[in-house]
Amino acid sequence: MIKDFRKIILLLFLLLTAAIILGLINGSVPIALNKLFIKDNQLIVNMRLLRILAAILTGSGLAVGGIVLQAILRNPLAEPYLLGTSSGAGLAAIIAVILGVSRFYMPVAAFLGALVSIVLVYSLACERKKVADKSLILAGVIVSIASSSLIVFLVSLFGDQAMHEMNWWLWGSLQVYDWKLILLVSIPVVSGICVIYIFAQDLNAIQLGEEEAMHLGVNTQVVKNILIIITTLITAGLICICGIIGFVGLVVPHMMRLVVGPNHKILIPVTCLAGAIFMVVCDVFSRTLFSPVEIPIGVITAIIGAPVFIILLKRGQRV
Repeated sequence: MIKDFRKIILLLFLLLTAAIILGLINGSVPIALNKLFIKDNQLIVNMRLLRILAAILTGSGLAVGGIVLQAILRNPLAEPYLLGTSSGAGLAAIIAVILGVSRFYMPVAAFLGALVSIVLVYSLACERKKVADKSLILAGVIVSIASSSLIVFLVSLFGDQAMHEMNWWLWGSLQVYDWKLILLVSIPVVSGICVIYIFAQDLNAIQLGEEEAMHLGVNTQVVKNILIIITTLITAGLICICGIIGFVGLVVPHMMRLVVGPNHKILIPVTCLAGAIFMVVCDVFSRTLFSPVEIPIGVITAIIGAPVFIILLKRGQRV
């Protein structure tokens, strides 16, 4: 099994390398591979490299976040936006647009909105100092619906002023041309994924059931709280630079479970790489399908993700 795991990791690294090369040479202005690093193309290459880094962070973070929530909530449909972070971030972003806040501070507004939404979800779901899984999901749905309603209300009031910016937040974009912002967001994403991997065995135990996990010495409530907070921080950080990008945290974990099984020690690193590959490839499609017009990245992930998920769902029903 270890040899197979190493082969899969090596294959995924090769695929990621190929995806990165595709991302660098393709776009509204194609660049030949042998001309990538000449001075005249340096600016375009740097911009594409930033997009690729944003895609890798986003794909990895959302995919691993999906694994965590599917395990601790024991819900195969759970994904990072289930707990209201996306709608909270979107609401904060549109309020910032309406108030005339500089685009430079928009990520900060979105990040704070995501954090406020998860605090609200936790407060609603808390029962006798414990957070029940069903209550957490229900609270997340309620907060998402309420925030989405407010977004529609504000868009209808302020029309064109808010709509252009909101399209970016609602469908996602990898146009993050700021090294400092990429590095800043990479801190919670990379460190969060590493911490999640440390809890891999606990996730294996929790997936069996809370009673079984407690018999194995796992403090399920503490582990759940820690992992939900980490997943929320990762998601909030990604939303603040890329907007809302769906299906990644839902589809990629399911695909990788079919390849490597449910063991989180193996599943987490494999899904991390697969999520990065998925997002880089989707970004290439978004830039090249109707060049020079760029399709929002969330549209591409939905077009690819929805049918894939339906196939996986039907396959699961037959098993």
